[in-house]
Amino acid sequence: MKPHNEIVFETDIVRDLVSSPKTLFSSPYLEGTPENFDAELGLYPEDLIAYIKTTQPEEYEKLTKKQDSGKADSHLLREVSRYLDVNGCIHSLRRGVEFVGSKFRIVQFQPDNLSNQKAKDQYDANILRVVRQVRYSPYHQEMLTKTSHGSGILDLVIFLNGIPVATLELKTDFTQSVQHAIHQYKKDRLPLNPVTRKLEPLLSFNKRCIVHFAVSTEEVYMTTKLEGENTHFLPFNRGNGEGAGNAPNPNGYASSYLWEEVLEKETFLRILGRFIHLQNKDAEGRKLKPEQHSIIFPRYHQLDAVKKLITAATSEGPGHRYLIQHSAGSGKSNSIAWLAHQLASLTIQEGPKQGERLFRNIIVITDRTVLDSQLQDTIFQFDHQTGVVNRITREEGIGSKSQQLTEALIGNSPIIIVTIQTFPYILEAIQRNTSLKNHTFAVIADEAHSSQTGKTASKLKEVLQAELKDEDELSAEDILRLSVESRKTAKNISYFAFTATPKPATLEIFGRLKFPDQPKSKENTPVAFHVYTMQQAIEEGYILNVLKNFTTYDVAYKIANQSRDTKVDVQKARSKINTWVHLHPYNIAQKIKIIIEHYRSNVRHMLDGTAKAMVVTGSRKEAVRYKIELDKYLKEKNYSDIRALVAFSGDVIDEEYASLAHKANIKDPFTERNMNPDLKEDIRAAFDGDTFQILLVANKFLTGFDQAKLCAMYVDKTLSGVDCVQAFSRLNRVFPGKDKITFILDFVNKEEDVVEAFSPFYKATSLSDNSDPNTIFTIKNLLIDAQIFTFDQVEEFAKEYFSQEENIRTKNKSEITQKKLNSIIQNPKLLFKARYTNAVNEIRNSNEILERAMQSNDRPIIQDAEKHLNSMREIKADLDKFKSGVNKFIDLYEFMTNIIDYDSEELEKLYVFLKFLKELLKFEDLDEGISLAGLVLSHYRIHNMKPLNPKLESKTIDPNSTIVSGGIDKRKEYFSEIIDSINELFDSEVSEDDAVKRLNSFGLSLEPEILKNEEVVNQMKAGNSKEQIMLGDYPKALTHAIMNTLSTNNDLSSRLLSNNDLMNKFARSILDVFIENLKQSRNL
Repeated sequence: MKPHNEIVFETDIVRDLVSSPKTLFSSPYLEGTPENFDAELGLYPEDLIAYIKTTQPEEYEKLTKKQDSGKADSHLLREVSRYLDVNGCIHSLRRGVEFVGSKFRIVQFQPDNLSNQKAKDQYDANILRVVRQVRYSPYHQEMLTKTSHGSGILDLVIFLNGIPVATLELKTDFTQSVQHAIHQYKKDRLPLNPVTRKLEPLLSFNKRCIVHFAVSTEEVYMTTKLEGENTHFLPFNRGNGEGAGNAPNPNGYASSYLWEEVLEKETFLRILGRFIHLQNKDAEGRKLKPEQHSIIFPRYHQLDAVKKLITAATSEGPGHRYLIQHSAGSGKSNSIAWLAHQLASLTIQEGPKQGERLFRNIIVITDRTVLDSQLQDTIFQFDHQTGVVNRITREEGIGSKSQQLTEALIGNSPIIIVTIQTFPYILEAIQRNTSLKNHTFAVIADEAHSSQTGKTASKLKEVLQAELKDEDELSAEDILRLSVESRKTAKNISYFAFTATPKPATLEIFGRLKFPDQPKSKENTPVAFHVYTMQQAIEEGYILNVLKNFTTYDVAYKIANQSRDTKVDVQKARSKINTWVHLHPYNIAQKIKIIIEHYRSNVRHMLDGTAKAMVVTGSRKEAVRYKIELDKYLKEKNYSDIRALVAFSGDVIDEEYASLAHKANIKDPFTERNMNPDLKEDIRAAFDGDTFQILLVANKFLTGFDQAKLCAMYVDKTLSGVDCVQAFSRLNRVFPGKDKITFILDFVNKEEDVVEAFSPFYKATSLSDNSDPNTIFTIKNLLIDAQIFTFDQVEEFAKEYFSQEENIRTKNKSEITQKKLNSIIQNPKLLFKARYTNAVNEIRNSNEILERAMQSNDRPIIQDAEKHLNSMREIKADLDKFKSGVNKFIDLYEFMTNIIDYDSEELEKLYVFLKFLKELLKFEDLDEGISLAGLVLSHYRIHNMKPLNPKLESKTIDPNSTIVSGGIDKRKEYFSEIIDSINELFDSEVSEDDAVKRLNSFGLSLEPEILKNEEVVNQMKAGNSKEQIMLGDYPKALTHAIMNTLSTNNDLSSRLLSNNDLMNKFARSILDVFIENLKQSRNL
């Protein structure tokens, strides 16, 4: 024997198991001898007899009286062996064994209530034994002469009260690897004996051993079902850094956590009692054939997360928050099921409430339709109880609101499953019902939901008092966060939030400081309680790397303008032109051709012809047009083997395309139903079948949509941050035959933007800093300085508001009224409306005067009109800033009060006042008549770049970035100038996206050089007009700064210096940015 041999590794493992310290719930293993194992029975007889005699003496005594002298033990062993063969190991461990005249428990799992001394004594009596070099087959002698299938000896077998429950095949990385152990299981450890064609008790599925570990000194893999070459082993590693594998162990083997943590008595018995379960139904809840059954054994990160969460919840009690950042492919459904069951089992261990449940109800928020039946089946296997889980459906929950929800919360079901739509009403019921205020709750939130859109989102936002997003979209994470924010901190509710892509606000509300005992700082920001990274999931093969075959397309175009020229808002005009191009029939038709031909050539044949594709469009209107153009193209090409579905919420009016769709009335809306006339079932179910191959979407199905056969995505929508990651991740599900190949063809987003989006979530997500709580005072002062309201009005309003709240609480109906609240808030509303309406009207009038003066070239009137127009625009911009500030104050206050206590009555009163004022400031914004009627798409080019495989690195995200944002660019230019500037981008090989980004970035890089010039800065500060500054020292300073960059930006610099017209436009464009940045720096 040499030090690096496998036998030494085996000896170290056994030594550690039998010498582990004794604790309240754990004790060392016993070491057994292989000779004492009965291969025919598949048992270690002495331990089974000893456990039953110790824990159930009366039942054992009854057995001995029924048997002949000395035959009781052998009868017991034969019956237990038979029962295991027929009913399986899991069933026998959980429910005991039963035969004529006798019933025995063969294990006692850890009791929920430690005051139950009898159960605790029986738990302590459990015998865990490790045996080396076990000759497992009862057919060993026949195998010696007739087969070459190995020695028939297992390195290690773990027994629980004489029942074999786990095997280990060991390899040392000095000589072999974990893959050799896996190969040995597949080749030599066959459940069906190749000679006798009989089942091997230790190796057959669920007859004895529940799990089989392939172990090297560095890695661990496991399986619960040996099937020869078809055996599927899963990684059971802790992770190395934030990737796959195991980190080096300075005190021993990298894989030592297996026997030091996982096989440790308390943990291993918890796994057997509260984790493993028999999977005997498919995803739709249909029963599987016995040969299709599988055993779910927790992966390491699942076990670790649930253990740590239960430990923390037990020690901390209700009223805390836990963020679990687990990647797609982490098995969140099982993790949630295990956590819910174990939280429901927690009891108070001491004090007057000893023995009562720590959490009265466990509320699981999920849209996974199978989770309720999965939970019910799993818990039934654990506890043999029904009625533990109660699901409240979407219709029932929202339809009956608090009444049915309150009944469910007061009822006897410990676990309640609700949809994300129902959850805000659950919180409302808890808050308003006095009988529930003393109850404790654990809320488990599952991120895997579809975004809420249309009327459903509007109703939820009403309950949550939240602002609408574009196209009424509301994500599950938004709903959870807003629910918590709107109800403030509740000491009787603990939150367990599962997400793969935590937003900054989610991290700050649900995360915990890296160093809890130290104050917040840039180095001490909130992080997730537990992490299983995207990197580890990809490296372990649980999900695919969707960026591995990411291809961008460049679109170039020119526009001709045949309409009357006027000055317009630059940002609005660019946005409208961009939308016009995106919706242009020719643009869509060209992209449809690329999509369909790529799908037919590269995707259609995958997965035996069942591969699916998703087309992501920029809006619901685009989705409608894409569907019409796609159907038209398929018909023209006679591609009858491809059919598409389109998914969007609500109605879409598109008069231009209504005639193409043969609508009798062009005002008739397009709907999901009338655009999918052949759809006979739910879109998810229909798309899963063989009839439809392509799904067109705008916002729907970009989150929470699991379709493993999805192999390609065609993107014509700007995506960033979490939205990009969640959308692209629709492709990452593993499926037989998918072969780790997916396709993303992107017409809009660039490689660097996608990398920027994915990087924060590839590893553990962290913040660059904490949110600054003092920002609220900056916003407050800005609002007061606007002189729209007075603090006397705020005080008076708040006093009346809280008085009415008290009337409602005490049900003093005769005193409930809105009269005074309405009266107080009318003055600020009317003052704002008068100023805003006047500014809008003056801007319209000035525009008309300016247009007439320009036609007659009346310079004095032009100057006066421009001066007045700029003055009115500034007034309107200030009013817009006030409206924005009201929203920012409300959002930031609701967010920050979940993190810190401002301890300020003044802020609370202002918050209440502004919440109501906000609803009264919704006026239609000024439309300065940006007409697109005269636009012509004169030039168009689209070409693909090479497939990319971008490298991801960890990156922090800025705190609370969605709540406080910068100002809005309100520059005005002639419409023709804006079109010219867009067309200018395509005069050479530079693409639209690259040119815009490079020019803007280039301009900003010149700012430090420009602002060093005191003469230029003074001219900007002096209140000079843009035209006056252009006549001063600025152009010369800019030219000098550009010349200094010739060595680093030769193409852009040379282009600007050689084209006076382009140089003039660039100077004017970037001047606005310089002036605005100078103003901002002065304000600071």
